[in-house]
Amino acid sequence: MHVHRLIVRLAGLRGDDGMNTAEYAVGTLAAVAFAGVLLKVLSSPSVQASLTGVINEALK
Repeated sequence: MHVHRLIVRLAGLRGDDGMNTAEYAVGTLAAVAFAGVLLKVLSSPSVQASLTGVINEALK
């Protein structure tokens, strides 16, 4: 009987589901920073030339 009561009590102790507002803000900021770095890398002339070469080879 004690085990059943313990299981019922533990089932009621759940953590937060999802993220709260501060975690959303940090996650959004990290995503924007990553997007900025990715944009900078992909817009560099050397990477553009490499990607163009790969695409041209794939289309042949």
